[in-house]
Amino acid sequence: MRRPGLPALAATLLLLGTSAAPARATELGTSAADPGWSFVPDGGGEQPATPTPQPTQPSGYAPGQPALPGTARVVRERRLDARTLDVLISSPSIGRMTPVRLLLPRGWSKSAKRTWPVLYLLHGGADDYTSWTRMTDVAAYTANLDAIVVMPEAGRAGNYSDWYNGGKGGTPAWATFHTYEVRRLLEVGYRAGTRRAIAGLSMGAYGAIKYAARYPGMFRFAGAYSGIMATELPGIPAIIMNAQSSEKQDPLALWGHPQRNKKVWAANDPMVLAPNLRGVSLYLSSGTNSFNGPLDPPGSPWHPAHLGEPLSAYTGKALSARLKKLGIRHTLHLYGNGTHTWPYWTREFKRSYPMIVKALGLRTG
Repeated sequence: MRRPGLPALAATLLLLGTSAAPARATELGTSAADPGWSFVPDGGGEQPATPTPQPTQPSGYAPGQPALPGTARVVRERRLDARTLDVLISSPSIGRMTPVRLLLPRGWSKSAKRTWPVLYLLHGGADDYTSWTRMTDVAAYTANLDAIVVMPEAGRAGNYSDWYNGGKGGTPAWATFHTYEVRRLLEVGYRAGTRRAIAGLSMGAYGAIKYAARYPGMFRFAGAYSGIMATELPGIPAIIMNAQSSEKQDPLALWGHPQRNKKVWAANDPMVLAPNLRGVSLYLSSGTNSFNGPLDPPGSPWHPAHLGEPLSAYTGKALSARLKKLGIRHTLHLYGNGTHTWPYWTREFKRSYPMIVKALGLRTG
């Protein structure tokens, strides 16, 4: 089997960000139909190891409902265990009730005298805010991390962007939701500090690098595991628009036309924004082909999503070359065989974890 070339990649209806797992049926993933949302007031201290079950409130707010008039605000909470707290935000930027999952450090409370550094973990396409805790051991792995871990909803094909919508803007404005609404609500009500790191997989890998470059000074670390690192290289715009179409979205709604709206595309291209990454600790990783690797079970079937690996390697090499020309230090880990699946993203997260801990100003994680 030959390695697919770029024309074959461009012709493939590749859903950016998805693994070989089946896609979910709703825009907000399984959370939209989740009946378990209930408000759990904070008691001002560390939560017990076994939280008291809370009655569900089926008539209350739920993910996917229209946002309330006015500014962004938390309208509901649910405590899943000693560390896991889901918050539901009425977001004017998204126009809907939109969930965010938090992993809280030991000793955290809303009334604490101190703040905590923050690690944002971004999900991939065709998935939702529960993916990191559903698919990895991130909760156990960060048990000793003295930081708040934030996993926000980003839509199945939101691409961590404020959508162009033919020049009208409006909803969804995912970048505004994440970098302003979520950030400010956590700082005001959940004791989040200003020392931040961000990492993501596939679509979320793009989001992590784009956010670090688009909002200079906001993040001290950015980690990208198997994502598109340059949106305007030959063949890439067609792949991005095909991915949007596969999610039944208008392919021009995201950033407009690649030629007629070049300024919009450039404003969302990590290659163009690369000078702003100076001073950010950077980790970029990807497989270089779509073949099974050491973390794939023997006999695993091939899936078109695995083409995300040579695609991310192609763009990752280009961004790395640009960073080198700019004199910006970074880590690029291209590991050859390996599929577009969670075992590799989890491994790469753990490889970059010491960099995350250091960027957050912590001694151990």
